[in-house]
Amino acid sequence: MPTSTDPIRIGYSLPLSGPLGGNGRSARLAHRVWAEKVNRSGGLLGRSVELICEDDRTDATLVPGIYSHLLDVKKVDLVIGSYGTNSLLPVMPLIIRSNRFFVGLMGVGVNQGFNYPGYFAMIPLGPDSNGALTDGFFALAARQSAKPATVALLSADAQFALNPILGARSNAAKYGLHVIDERTYALGTEDFGPIIEAVAALKPDVLLLCSYLADSIGLVRAISQSRFKPKMVGGAMIGPQNADVKVQLGPLLNGFVNYEYWAPVPSMMNDDVRSMLDEYQGLARDATVDKLGHYMAPTAYSQLQVLEHCVRETGTLEDAALIAYARSASFETVLGTIRFGANGEWTSPRVLQVQFRGVAEDPLDQFRQGSGQVVVSPDDLSSGALLYPYSTTLPPRS
Repeated sequence: MPTSTDPIRIGYSLPLSGPLGGNGRSARLAHRVWAEKVNRSGGLLGRSVELICEDDRTDATLVPGIYSHLLDVKKVDLVIGSYGTNSLLPVMPLIIRSNRFFVGLMGVGVNQGFNYPGYFAMIPLGPDSNGALTDGFFALAARQSAKPATVALLSADAQFALNPILGARSNAAKYGLHVIDERTYALGTEDFGPIIEAVAALKPDVLLLCSYLADSIGLVRAISQSRFKPKMVGGAMIGPQNADVKVQLGPLLNGFVNYEYWAPVPSMMNDDVRSMLDEYQGLARDATVDKLGHYMAPTAYSQLQVLEHCVRETGTLEDAALIAYARSASFETVLGTIRFGANGEWTSPRVLQVQFRGVAEDPLDQFRQGSGQVVVSPDDLSSGALLYPYSTTLPPRS
């Protein structure tokens, strides 16, 4: 039996390998930064914290078994959610049966079908979790003097894309764009050229992409090689937020517009996030991990800040007390002030759209210093205006 001096053990899974391994490893490093900071300050409830993180290998079928083992065999004190919709959805029935306090990491609309009061979303989508990811993208398109009229939606054939594409359809209608094509591609696709040319034949003004890391790399390369140049392209791509992907693609990213949850711009930088990133980046130098951490680290760190705040304020590890507290509290995190509303979503959205500009070859230091991308939405966090259409951001074609 654990004693009052044993570590508080926090169990969870992350994709430390497989297609999402880069983002999972970045989240784990941010979690390590949090744990080391908490333990340096005396721990929680007078006890050190210990993170027990299992690799789910980006395989959603493994996730329920991992959490069953953590809860029933390892008997961890607390659990937090894995990364992404695909990994969070299959474990929700177990979490609900166990009545656990559960903060999920970057899942879109995970709780819509469950309405579980103990789920809290660490993703800044707000009440409209389906639409928030692309609302800024479509709002920017509608604001242009030569407003685009048509849009094509291209997404991975995967669970994670379903809710963002539902939101994209709704946002297109909201902002007066006609969806003229909607298609999916199989995960594992390597040659995106034929897919892009098939879309190009329909001549949509806007191309909305909802893709995984490796897919995003393939899509950007295919579009750069095509004569097809939509007026806007991007929107919901997983990958361009990651430093490794930025380095691989370099100037091919120029002109793309895509979502972010945090960016190193004055409106979002503060002493706490700067200190966290300094520590993260120091550890990342010698690790196989995103060297900057701008995408995963602030959100993953905030995930555990919420848990920490609940434990400190309630003085207990009892899930029911943590759930009750989190439903009405405000949380000061490196992402700013967070409150949770219906279905555990944030009460207010805080999704950025950024446009890549002037990205050079080997751009790591460029992005570290906050250049190479401009926040173009929302207005209160923006650092510049959208360059439109996409073709104006590109060098002349030879």
